[in-house]
Amino acid sequence: MQFDDKVTVITGGASGIGAACARNFAARGAKVAVVDINRDGAEAVAGEVGGLAVACDLGEAAEIDAMVAVVEDALGPIDIFFSNAAVATGSDPLSDDPALWDAQWRVNVMSHVHAIRAVLPGMLARGSGYLIHTASMAGILTSHRNLPYSVTKHGVVGLAEWMSITYHDKGVHTSLLAPLGVRTPMLGDTNSAFARNAAGPIKEPEEVAEMVAEAVEEERFLILTDPIAQTWMDGKNDDLERWLHGMRRMQAKIESELGEG
Repeated sequence: MQFDDKVTVITGGASGIGAACARNFAARGAKVAVVDINRDGAEAVAGEVGGLAVACDLGEAAEIDAMVAVVEDALGPIDIFFSNAAVATGSDPLSDDPALWDAQWRVNVMSHVHAIRAVLPGMLARGSGYLIHTASMAGILTSHRNLPYSVTKHGVVGLAEWMSITYHDKGVHTSLLAPLGVRTPMLGDTNSAFARNAAGPIKEPEEVAEMVAEAVEEERFLILTDPIAQTWMDGKNDDLERWLHGMRRMQAKIESELGEG
């Protein structure tokens, strides 16, 4: 799918990958709606790209429905919906508050579901549409020290695969973004024990945005941000026991560097 004149929604668009994609897609001719709970941030990015800013709490289905209505009233039917927003806090089931799990479930998984429910009927009626889902490699492999994020991102992977299988031949195509470390507020300190041992090579948001745009134009499902990610996936698929052993060793190393071992 080409971006020229396509109405494109990007959630989590006020910063990081979302903001970089807003700039990239707009430069390719898209009509961009920048969606974020951070109204000021969304307006700043939308102002840069000549787009529409919409403040939205993506943990609430009613707000997603209202946001979609605002975008379609202002720009027209949505051609591309990029479910990119996420939250990432927590560590393990012994310390995580149930409310934290609920918040990540609502934003990291159900916001994708609610967006699909809002835009899919129109896409199917037109016989054309594109859905992009950000999962991270945490959803394909895992993420040390962040159980709720890993679990919810696994859910996004399953959702994107199911959508591709079910609707691709009906004209609604899907891409899954699974980045390793990207220099965004979510990653935090790139010199931390976690980032140095588990986040992989650190990419800039602009690099990732270019990869996403190229994948959409090629209508390619999986978007990896570094070749090492494919190597790690192959290692897990080829020998799960060996992969688990290696991940346990990395967990021990992180705990040791943090003084927890």
